[in-house]
Amino acid sequence: MTALGTPVRGSMAGYPSLAGRTIFISGGGSGIGACIVERFAQQGSRVAFCDVADEPAQALVARLAPASVRYGHCDVRDIAALRATLSGIETEWGPITVLVNNAARDDRHALESVTPEYWDDRLAVNLRHHFFAAQAVAPGMARAGGGSIINLGSVSWMRATPGMVAYTTAKAAIHGLTRTLARELGPQNIRVNCLVPGAIDTPRQRALWISPEMEREFLAQQCLKFRLNEDDVARGVLFLASDEARGMTGHNLIIDAGLALTAAES
Repeated sequence: MTALGTPVRGSMAGYPSLAGRTIFISGGGSGIGACIVERFAQQGSRVAFCDVADEPAQALVARLAPASVRYGHCDVRDIAALRATLSGIETEWGPITVLVNNAARDDRHALESVTPEYWDDRLAVNLRHHFFAAQAVAPGMARAGGGSIINLGSVSWMRATPGMVAYTTAKAAIHGLTRTLARELGPQNIRVNCLVPGAIDTPRQRALWISPEMEREFLAQQCLKFRLNEDDVARGVLFLASDEARGMTGHNLIIDAGLALTAAES
């Protein structure tokens, strides 16, 4: 840790239970997803991920070589393609025992501009694939003796963030999906949890949304006075995937430096 408490990216806990496991991460080519891919690779896992941006995804695979990392081009809105991607991984590496449903787009949209087509598309990219990926991997997890499904949520719905109602609706629904899947899949020793990030400092956020004024606002509202990064999220994912979290299912693990407490207390 630094003097101000900001996490150091170079230090990381080791999870022996993750070595050799087959992992799948959607949206793993950049941002939070890419950091999750890298951290699992460092644990000795076999990591497969999908994305729609080929160049950064292929560069990530090259950078992590010779680790066991595979990339497949797949738009998660295309459920048939997603199922085929997951099936191909299981054919090559055996059952996927850790699924990280990460792919999402937090695009902003004015309430009056949302059409039925846009609404359906936002739910397809932010919610629908979570269920169908879990449905696809659950039988293999059960045959393997269990597994861990980790859905990526967002504190945006807890804070009632305006200007992104389709996104916050999808992220709120992930909370209910997580709890129900935890109940349904628990008898097969499959754990289902939701990791809920707060305001994460990523290149996309900085390029599109974050201004110096917003930086100050986030820090003012957080209990901890430093900006979170992708690595803070990845570390939480590793924990939920590992046997260290063997007793956890159906829960939200919130990593937001206390940002959501502002909404809870208002």
